[in-house]
Amino acid sequence: MADHNRSKKIFFLYALISLSFLIFLAVMLATVLKPRHIPSIYTKESSRAQRGSIISADGFHLATTKKLYKAVVDTRYIDPDKKNLFIELFSIYSNIPTETIKKKLAKRKGVVVLSYNIPEIQAHYLKKLTRELRRFKVFLELKNKKTGLRSIHGLSIIESGESREYPYGKLLTPIIGYPHKVEDDGYTSIKGVKGLERRFDDVLEARQNGLSRGKRDVNSYIILNKESFTKAKIDGLSIKLTIPIALQIKLEKMLDSMKKEIRAKYIMIAIMDSHKGDIYALASSNRFFPKKIKRSDYPSLNSWMIEYSFEPGSVIKPITFSLLLDKGLVNPYDLVNGHNGRFKMGHKTITDEHKFAWLSAEDVIVHSSNIGMAQLSQKLSGYEFYDGLKKFGFAQKSTPDLIYEKTGSIPTPKRLDNKIYKATCSYGYGMRANLMQILRAYSAFNNNGRIVYPKIVSAFVDEFGKEQKTPYEEPIQVIKSSTAAIMKRILIKTVNKGTGKKAITPGIEVGGKTGTAHIVEKGKYVKKYNTAFVGFANDAKHNYSIGVVVIQPKKSQFASQTAVPVFKKAVDILIEDGYLMPKLDPNVIQKAGRSNKHLH
Repeated sequence: MADHNRSKKIFFLYALISLSFLIFLAVMLATVLKPRHIPSIYTKESSRAQRGSIISADGFHLATTKKLYKAVVDTRYIDPDKKNLFIELFSIYSNIPTETIKKKLAKRKGVVVLSYNIPEIQAHYLKKLTRELRRFKVFLELKNKKTGLRSIHGLSIIESGESREYPYGKLLTPIIGYPHKVEDDGYTSIKGVKGLERRFDDVLEARQNGLSRGKRDVNSYIILNKESFTKAKIDGLSIKLTIPIALQIKLEKMLDSMKKEIRAKYIMIAIMDSHKGDIYALASSNRFFPKKIKRSDYPSLNSWMIEYSFEPGSVIKPITFSLLLDKGLVNPYDLVNGHNGRFKMGHKTITDEHKFAWLSAEDVIVHSSNIGMAQLSQKLSGYEFYDGLKKFGFAQKSTPDLIYEKTGSIPTPKRLDNKIYKATCSYGYGMRANLMQILRAYSAFNNNGRIVYPKIVSAFVDEFGKEQKTPYEEPIQVIKSSTAAIMKRILIKTVNKGTGKKAITPGIEVGGKTGTAHIVEKGKYVKKYNTAFVGFANDAKHNYSIGVVVIQPKKSQFASQTAVPVFKKAVDILIEDGYLMPKLDPNVIQKAGRSNKHLH
């Protein structure tokens, strides 16, 4: 009986051990087969590429991109006993007042965005703060009700977008232009809308975002080896301009002052190297802050140098005269009847401000005679006149570096066969042009008869500072070099003895032509005017074409009282900044030497 009981006990113990082992195997099998949330041994890191900058000729960043970050926290994970510690530390690191943080945390329970606009440097320090907050156990480890897993969700600093910055405010607007924001999967990027920002948007925009993927170490850093994958971040190219910042600043300040003095609606000036086409300044009196555009800024958003098309008036006379000279249809010393300031052509009466009985053909330019030019222009056929204006670049784009150009218009060859249309067009009415077109045309008189393309962007620059120079457009020979030389002499005479006397600058070769034209409103000429002065200023080494347009000056309707003084002040600034070096009169130098000797 005892042996029987002992056998039963042994059997029962054996069965119990077997059952336990089977249960153990079943649990192990279930553990193996059941999906588990094991931390991955792989990780990845991404980095967003940035938009390129706009850089002045002397290396100043006029438009740059800065990355923005947002700070996100889940309030459920903040230890209530350490909430104040979190608020104080975050306030110190972010420069956000503690009261503001408290209000944001109190608004809702769960995920809260504490800031959307954290600069990159601040984000760097806030990322350090997140690690310190974990070390001080400011955040709790909570169990996820769905997964049953415990985790900590602390403070997260997430790259949220980019912001376009303009360190010099209104400088060089509207040429630089402005951008707008584009949302892409929660990331705010920048697209150009106007000016250089729009024209070179495809060059400036980020090329390729960076990505690294591979096994991680104990600190969650990627182990870079043969198994890892890395795609380099490639930022957008920067564009370097031909315009130096110091010169631009001085010219803009001068225009601000002159706008008040001559009570003008708008003044603009362009300065260009006559031989190469490099633009040294594009200045406007009406500018705006690209980041804070107001409704009152809307008229100033356009690049008026190319987007304002107007009847140019008498600045076209040298163009017409050069066509006549080039074809041998006129001699500078031919006599022209001035009809004492009043001349009837068909049903139209043409008048002159200054009355002349007779004057030489070149003095038609010097003293800006509409009557003289109306008669001389009849020597050109309609096609010759039309073709000549086209060759000088009118009614076509002036530069590849700006966008949305209003190319203006010129009458058809058939219309120019009509003597009245031919006469009015010869002195700048019945056609439309912009400042850059006129400046380009005038470069022929200072460049042996060749016109150049205005060039604003000198190079593309990568993130390592390597420059890729942009090519120059080929100059176009529009008149003979001998014709250009005669025109240059006449334009210098116009400054020294004619309508441009206020532009005289001792030691500098200055030539140019004034122009005044009525403004058309609702199809009729009104008592409002645009004035212009376009010409050149040269020293022994430098040759600049300079164009000034004044929109609706109230001080005077004459260019000699409005546009010419602006031109003169610009030349003075060029001298002051070393872009022009006056040739001093030896007699003046000798007198100065004697005075100094006397003082000693």
